[in-house]
Amino acid sequence: MALDGIFLRHIKTELESMLVDSRVSQVYEPNRDELIINLRTFDGNKRLLISTRADSPRVGITEYSVENPDKPPMFCMLLRKRLTSAKLTAIRQPGLERMLMFDFDSVNELGDKVKLTLAVEIMGKHSNIVLIDGEGVIIDALKRVDVTLSSKRLVLPSLVYEMPPSQDKLSIETEDTESIINAIENSEDSRLDKAILNTLTGISPVICRELAYISTGAPDTDKDLMNNSEWQSLKEALTLIKEKVLNPESYAVTLKNNQGKLFDFAFMPISQYGDSVQKFEFESFCKALDAFYHTRESQERMRVKSHSLSRLVSNNIERLARKISVQKVELEKCQDREILRITGDLIGANMHLIKKGVPYADVINFYDENAATIRIALDVTKTPQQNAQKYYKDYAKAKTADKMLRVQIENSAEELSYLETVADEIHRAESEQDLSSIRQELISEGYLKENKSEKNNRKAKALKPDFREFETSDGFKILVGRNNRQNDLLTLKTANKNDLWFHTKDIPGSHAVIVTDGREVSDQAILEAAQIAAYFSKAKDSSQVPVDYTLIRRVNKPQGAKPGKVIYTEQKTVYVTPKLREIEQR
Repeated sequence: MALDGIFLRHIKTELESMLVDSRVSQVYEPNRDELIINLRTFDGNKRLLISTRADSPRVGITEYSVENPDKPPMFCMLLRKRLTSAKLTAIRQPGLERMLMFDFDSVNELGDKVKLTLAVEIMGKHSNIVLIDGEGVIIDALKRVDVTLSSKRLVLPSLVYEMPPSQDKLSIETEDTESIINAIENSEDSRLDKAILNTLTGISPVICRELAYISTGAPDTDKDLMNNSEWQSLKEALTLIKEKVLNPESYAVTLKNNQGKLFDFAFMPISQYGDSVQKFEFESFCKALDAFYHTRESQERMRVKSHSLSRLVSNNIERLARKISVQKVELEKCQDREILRITGDLIGANMHLIKKGVPYADVINFYDENAATIRIALDVTKTPQQNAQKYYKDYAKAKTADKMLRVQIENSAEELSYLETVADEIHRAESEQDLSSIRQELISEGYLKENKSEKNNRKAKALKPDFREFETSDGFKILVGRNNRQNDLLTLKTANKNDLWFHTKDIPGSHAVIVTDGREVSDQAILEAAQIAAYFSKAKDSSQVPVDYTLIRRVNKPQGAKPGKVIYTEQKTVYVTPKLREIEQR
């Protein structure tokens, strides 16, 4: 995955059509690797995003807003001073190099007109943004490069700006295909895609593999084994690439694997993966790049956030499981408490026969039908009466402990059940908003502490009812909660008392409701709603999942119960197998 020079050429063409003659209205630096320049155009304001992140360097128009720091960094303040109200006059790309030069007409402190250039270098971890004056001298850079970082090319204020070193590759834009084919044939790399990559400039690995696939039917072909027909096919493919370089009327493609992760993009159709990937076409190269990285970064943030929450919930689940196990062992010990009471009774009945200071006493157990003799252990430092009182006291403690342990085990089991529903919610979360809602729920329940930024940004507002919505084949609307807080909102506040409520039986999952609107619900609608309830539960991958359903009026929340916890009566149960394709069609 790389933003190559040809893709960047299409980006440049789009930016020229939208931004040339626009004026800078504001400059932001949301983080140390990104810059956003707001430009006023004839078609409204545009946000130019320039990213120098090692894993996602790019430049293009973005439609997504980002949060900016309260205090702008030094480079941002410099750009605001030099570029605010400046007019963008041209956008240049040296050959098919991965860099763009943005030329501005500006005014200095004395009111004199000056020319400034913002050089955007898209080179992986070496990506940079450099502000240059009209004489080609560096004013400053986002990332200064001194002798400790490079001995070949310094990027420091007051030095003359030098272009990044050339890789001495051929340009498909200027070279004829015969020369390129000869260079590929003479390459030291035996694999065709590697030879193409090391021969041509401005072309990414995925395009090199695609050229090999188009020519030979395999992306990893050994070029030394190619026949004349395959070399001719490669020549035709290179000609096609050259047309795409010169022809701006093309479209971009993004690729998503079977796990739902976007992994690459290109300026031409990609066929090497067959049907194993999803392909999305964009008429705008800027929109393709923006959507690709926004989705990818959102997925990464989702992964990090969900992992953090999952670990927290898992640790609490393990802690509770251990706690319940210990409590059950203690409860088991309490079951023998009657022996303590009987022992106290036997000591009391034989007190006149027991002398102080003896370690034990053999007495007749009158509670035993056979009147067997038993030996009772005694504390030699206590009188017989004190020994009896000690056994009575231990009995009372065991009786109290039994009562308390049963309550504690019940409470721990309820908490464990609640955390299992939260774990299921995290696993099924579809967006950062879902995870944020779950995080707020855990904060409100005391499992997390609210940090300062969350306190400052939190606003007192009602939870928005953004439930999942489906429709049965016969026209009934089905609403599904996304998390425990939404489950409560849906079941207790939103649904009508005559609506039909669904939930998997004894399995963590979302609440689902058929909105009846006063109509009689069909058996088919009940079946489809049960399938949806089963799909949005921990049993989504199981078959014959039991789903309970009843009227909303028969669903209640116990006082003090955890979010999402309800009790219900007069339910019926249906067994269903959730199927994703059928659910998506609704």
